[in-house]
Amino acid sequence: MTLCPIALAVGCEKCLMFKICPVKTVIGDQKKLKVVEKKDPQKSEEK
Repeated sequence: MTLCPIALAVGCEKCLMFKICPVKTVIGDQKKLKVVEKKDPQKSEEK
C-alpha cells in the first residue's frame, strides 16, 4: 500500500530521496526484492 505522498503523485523513482530512502518498499511504490539462491553446479555433481 502506497502511503508516501511523493510516490502517490509521481512515483518513488522521481523523488529526490529515492537512492537513500529506507522505506521505499514499506510506504512507497517499490516492490521488495526476493533473494534467489543459485545452485552451485559443482556441488550437485559431487556424490
